[in-house]
Amino acid sequence: MNMKKSAFAAITTVSLLSFSLGGPAFAAGSTFKDIDKVEGKDKIISLKEQGLIKGISDTQFLPGSIVSNAQGVQFISGGLQLSLAAIDFNKAPLASEIFSKVKDTAWYAEAFVNAHYNDVEIPASIDPAKPMTKELFTSLLIQGVEKVGNLPMINIVPADIADEDTINPSYQGTIQRSLKYGINTLDKNGKFNPKSELTRAEAAVMLYNALEYLNSKANTAAGI
Repeated sequence: MNMKKSAFAAITTVSLLSFSLGGPAFAAGSTFKDIDKVEGKDKIISLKEQGLIKGISDTQFLPGSIVSNAQGVQFISGGLQLSLAAIDFNKAPLASEIFSKVKDTAWYAEAFVNAHYNDVEIPASIDPAKPMTKELFTSLLIQGVEKVGNLPMINIVPADIADEDTINPSYQGTIQRSLKYGINTLDKNGKFNPKSELTRAEAAVMLYNALEYLNSKANTAAGI
């Protein structure tokens, strides 16, 4: 398949981005009633008020619900507005040609294709139905952020991570950069908990932080 990629412009405002927490669109109405004791409550509310996230109903967000791989990829692809607009194809790409377990008719198929052709390296054998781990979501999100923000490669002093030995080696770089960007933080024991299954609240907070980072970089570039 022949394709031509043109340069991506950096996203300059959070308001340009929109996403769903995966699956069909749900109501985005009044205040969520189930996030009062959730860490990152204000960030979830902010995203909702901007129309950037939706709950399963007007008043339910289900912050502790686990995000599937399909939902996680949809979350990133939609949130960062990854598309094929800057790429020319001889024929439309199919998800099934790239991913062994993604059907072309699946609601999330387009998100997988869009992410793949925007240099987000999703494992070809990924099972869309399985829970997404924190380390995988972090890796995919950081790849997407660096793409849309046209961010340069940086040299950083690696943070000390107490459970670093449990991190997939292929994710270590993106996890370290997520800490540098302020998209992630370590827990009170200095752990990242890479194998933990991602919740909707955690995903929302990470995306909020990612958009804030992109915003700050765009404002700096514009001299604001």
